[in-house]
Amino acid sequence: MTHFDPAAATAAWLATLSPQETARAVAYTHGSHWLILWGFLVSALVAWIIVRTNLLVSLRSRIERRRRRPVLASFCVALLYSVVSWLLTLPWAAYQGWWREKQYGLTSQAFGGWLGEAAISAAIGAVVGSLLLVAIYALIRRARRFWWMWASGVTAAFIVIGLVLSPLVIEPIFNTYTPAPNGPVRDAVVALAKETGTPSDKIFIYNGSKQSDRYTANVSGLFGSARVAMSDTMFKKGADLAEVRGVVGHEMGHYAHVHVLWTVAILIVLSALAFWLTDRLYPLVRRLLRADRVGDIADPAGLPILALILAFLGVVGTPVLATMTRTMEADADHFSLVHANEPDGLSKALIKTAEYRAPSPSAVEEFLFYAHPSVENRIRRAMEWKATHPPRDGAEQPTRP
Repeated sequence: MTHFDPAAATAAWLATLSPQETARAVAYTHGSHWLILWGFLVSALVAWIIVRTNLLVSLRSRIERRRRRPVLASFCVALLYSVVSWLLTLPWAAYQGWWREKQYGLTSQAFGGWLGEAAISAAIGAVVGSLLLVAIYALIRRARRFWWMWASGVTAAFIVIGLVLSPLVIEPIFNTYTPAPNGPVRDAVVALAKETGTPSDKIFIYNGSKQSDRYTANVSGLFGSARVAMSDTMFKKGADLAEVRGVVGHEMGHYAHVHVLWTVAILIVLSALAFWLTDRLYPLVRRLLRADRVGDIADPAGLPILALILAFLGVVGTPVLATMTRTMEADADHFSLVHANEPDGLSKALIKTAEYRAPSPSAVEEFLFYAHPSVENRIRRAMEWKATHPPRDGAEQPTRP
């Protein structure tokens, strides 16, 4: 019996990437790390501009000229802030979300299409975000000492509602989702769904190539709206049945292990900590921005200050959030290996994601920035699984590297 070496098999998979492809992936990934810092600096500049122009102070004063209208003032100020900040950050967003993706061959979408979808997303976010901020400012006024604790619960409630409604209301605005058509792919997916206890009517294919040329699949929704969706890009890039089983098995892992609910639970804790720190840092940042006409933390005109603090905490908390999602992604990989038993299919799919995720980062880089385990580590685990688990009878064997 031929000895199977997982390390050698991992190296063979990585060797299917050309030096040029690897160098491009590394450049893209390292650039993405810097975008985190530059994004915060853009947020700081926007906060400074809005505070110094007193736009929000003027609007709040006009609304409350004759009597206090805290709910109306909070909503209108939040809405104006959303619109102005979106316009000010639009050049940066266009560079980050479209131009840079275009340069690396990760999107074929025209700029007009990107801009239209960005505007729709911004409009939805402005309305929903303003409603959330009305609730948060109400809690600040009514539960001054512990508003941060209650605000984390309200934020979680908004997230849960958004997760439930997103596949039903939001995602269809941008993409068309259709059940996997009859044929070998659907048969393989339905069989895997039965093995894992996943509803077979929850598997969709969507026209993800409309926005991105990335090889990807996802699970979205919550409770009755939850579903697994594969981008048509997978099939345009030649996904075979072993890949489909490996990838869908991974997404079913997220579904079966309710990773969304775990994420929400963790975010409740993290948001409570973030709001508590915001409460403590607000006076300092207010002085740094010289926001003399802005009141204390209960003043909605201080929203740019809150946003800046939360943006800073988001940068500092990047390793925490990355570790949380990376752990769940590793768990989903293991679920796929256990139930689909397609280590080569999963590895073949993972190699295709290396075009936008450097495959072999250092341990420190992976810890700080990677929301998924590195491609090298994921393939190594798949090959270690393969070494101790024989292939399924009659399974289609993907092309070996």
